[in-house]
Amino acid sequence: MIKIRGFTKRYGDLVAVSGLDLDIEKGDVFGFIGPNGAGKTTTIRFLATLLKPTSGQAWINGYPVTSRPDDVKRSIGFMPDAFGVYDGMKVWEFLDFFAAAYGIPKSKRLAIVSDVMALLDLTSKRDALVQTLSRGMQQRLCLAKTLVHDPPVLILDEPASGLDPRARVEIKALLRELQRMGKTIMISSHILSELADLCNKIGIIEKGKLLAAGPVKDVVASVRQHRVIMVEVTGEAEKCEIFLAHDPRVKNLTAAPPQFRFEFQGADAEVAELHRGMVTAGVPVLWFREVEADLEEVFMTITKGIVA
Repeated sequence: MIKIRGFTKRYGDLVAVSGLDLDIEKGDVFGFIGPNGAGKTTTIRFLATLLKPTSGQAWINGYPVTSRPDDVKRSIGFMPDAFGVYDGMKVWEFLDFFAAAYGIPKSKRLAIVSDVMALLDLTSKRDALVQTLSRGMQQRLCLAKTLVHDPPVLILDEPASGLDPRARVEIKALLRELQRMGKTIMISSHILSELADLCNKIGIIEKGKLLAAGPVKDVVASVRQHRVIMVEVTGEAEKCEIFLAHDPRVKNLTAAPPQFRFEFQGADAEVAELHRGMVTAGVPVLWFREVEADLEEVFMTITKGIVA
């Protein structure tokens, strides 16, 4: 649904994005990760037809961004990181205005606006003035505006920016519902915890260069040479430490009784064997689990070259 090839954007001597290639398939929820100034918004503005590239091309829903901008606009719902609302407009009028801008006939707009308000839980705010809405409700309204023409692709730049924790949870729930509806979603964010349990694919950009991209599990696996396992015991911590220290597959054992953390060189069957061996040896294991790398670890490793 989204394909980028060789996208470069320069501002004089400043290279904002350099030679970016990226593929996002239909139904993906793609997390575009990077610090402020990394090139995320520049890339998103290019995809939204708001920025001309220095070089390169992109296609959305099969349409080239630079030569078929009107078709691209009909194919995307774009939510910028900062947006304004029109004072004096009611919620339904705001959505009706954008539906009209997309060329939706007046005879169909009322039903579409009602459906979108219901999806975004805005029905109770139908006649409220947009400037009286809370920040969270304004974010919902902006997301609703991107959906009035039922685009197959959503491009969202920092959709949870400035929201309180409750509103962030609600926005994530809405995005999951849109994923279930079959939308292809590209989300830009520098808040990694927002993306950890939402995206099936991620891309990491730093100083205008895409450093890694692909399924979350593949990118996570690329930053670790070995599994990381944690164990907690209910007693006999010394017995646990001795047992682990004598297993040649255990590396970098860290003891903080009653918990132990270590790297393990082995496949799934060997992990199960280790657990069984500890229990058989009389180590009182309370719990035993593999520690998955989180996106913060992945990001720091890839951008700084630190081996986890």
